[in-house]
Amino acid sequence: MGYMAFELTVLGTSSALPTKEHYPAAHVLNVHERLFLIDCGEGAQIQMLRAGLSAGRLEAVFISHLHGDHVFGLFGLLSTMSMMGRKKELLIYGPAPLEEIMHNHLRYFGTDMMFPITVHPVGVDAPALIYKNPVMTVHSIPLKHRVPAIGFLFREKQSQRNVYKSFISAHNLQVSDIVQLKNGHDITLSGGQTLTSETATCLPYAPRSYAYCSDTLFSETVIAQVRNVDLLYHEATYLSDKTVLAQRTMHSTAVDAATVARQANVKRLLIGHFSSRYESRDCFLQEALPIFPKTQIAEELQRIEIRRNHRQL
Repeated sequence: MGYMAFELTVLGTSSALPTKEHYPAAHVLNVHERLFLIDCGEGAQIQMLRAGLSAGRLEAVFISHLHGDHVFGLFGLLSTMSMMGRKKELLIYGPAPLEEIMHNHLRYFGTDMMFPITVHPVGVDAPALIYKNPVMTVHSIPLKHRVPAIGFLFREKQSQRNVYKSFISAHNLQVSDIVQLKNGHDITLSGGQTLTSETATCLPYAPRSYAYCSDTLFSETVIAQVRNVDLLYHEATYLSDKTVLAQRTMHSTAVDAATVARQANVKRLLIGHFSSRYESRDCFLQEALPIFPKTQIAEELQRIEIRRNHRQL
């Protein structure tokens, strides 16, 4: 099998107030060359152009909540895709009121829309499977914010098992035997003994995963949902000296984000959604790294590839 991408591109890293250098929240995840937009702050389509990502290739859009810095860019993006001649249906997932917002928007601005748009309301009270295709699934993650909010867990599906080459030669396995073992079935050898799929095969790689959590207070629910993921994006709007403000506005600090990552045993943490009050972002790392050493700062147009760890046969 050829190269199968699992790559994140960060489009925006700021919170409600954009700056000259930073855009509001938006990420694009490439899963096996299928593109998915996660939140769509103002300017997201411009950032996609700069990143060399075609909006026409978007399979679906996932909106975490209905604050402007996470959704205002969506309406211009839809218009652009229509003008570019898109015909394929676009799926949009988000909290229930998004369906009404899109209905009213299309009533006035979508009369000549060239492609169908389907909005799928997502519940915010419990985790749920909200999307799947042949290569991945997406589950919702309930967040704690001032308005109904959800995060998203993207997980690659597991591929078929591989048979160890040593077993093929040692037992003179036929094609039909190999197919049975790869599908998880045990087989009976010519001598009468049983060869189990668990013994003769292995999973070729661990499925890759990415979790997106913005905006939210520190949450045990998030920890449970993102456990062991390859990459966690978690908002870190404030530093710990603004803990009271973070709790009042229902946001997280860098310490909160790092604590979630540590308790969830994730492999890497990406923090963003920084308040514009901070001129430098190095201080966020200074607070997060002692708690979770594999933390990095989100940067505009940054690409992060999650690689497969292949197992030897």
